[in-house]
Amino acid sequence: MQRDISGLWHGFLSAMGLLTRLPLPAIHAPQGASSAWAWPLVGVVIGGLNMAIAAVLLWMQVPVTVTAAVVLGTNAILTGALHEDGLADTVDGFFGGWTPARRLEIMKDSHIGSYGTLALIVTVLARWSALQVVLTGSLWGLVAVAALSRAPMVALLAGLPNARGKGLAQSVGQPEQQVAATAIAIAFAVAAVMAGLTTAFMMTAIVAAGTFALALVAKARIGGQTGDVLGASQQLAEVATLTVLATLI
Repeated sequence: MQRDISGLWHGFLSAMGLLTRLPLPAIHAPQGASSAWAWPLVGVVIGGLNMAIAAVLLWMQVPVTVTAAVVLGTNAILTGALHEDGLADTVDGFFGGWTPARRLEIMKDSHIGSYGTLALIVTVLARWSALQVVLTGSLWGLVAVAALSRAPMVALLAGLPNARGKGLAQSVGQPEQQVAATAIAIAFAVAAVMAGLTTAFMMTAIVAAGTFALALVAKARIGGQTGDVLGASQQLAEVATLTVLATLI
């Protein structure tokens, strides 16, 4: 029993080390794909920190527009803007190249092009707008959004081959179907507790549809997934879940 708990804790720390920039205890052997079940729990930590910061700022009567901007900034700091970078690279590559090889080359480039810049502007604006509504009606919803938006990364990692054959996603590996199913179940359970069962179903349905669409595009454009595609899936899922939550409040 103690060994099982230790293994779960180690898996959680491995997931935290991969997806955040928080100071953590040293991990001698990161678990990679086998710890992907814990990615939604990383979202719980990030969402909880966002919720706490937002609650303090709103209690201090900081305008909700400013509070929403601070929450977005906190997200970027906690994750090192890993997912935003993935979104920008993915959009640049998918729409800036004519062949899979050229698209992958563009995605690897550290520079951001026009497509990526526009994608960041649109998604940040969408998140900021929806956050203002969510912050006035359901702070717990921030935890639901953060958890559920990390499930698509596990699903894509498990369901699509790696398109590049190297890079972060390749080094993480491909999780087993049971690991992916566990991550999705955890994400849905967190969303149901934090936002209610009906809202969780609606959020999950929108995320599932968007993730499936992204998978089809990724398969057609580059032949599979990369770390950038995984990051893009998180950002798109966050936009979708925030929009659903804001609409239902």
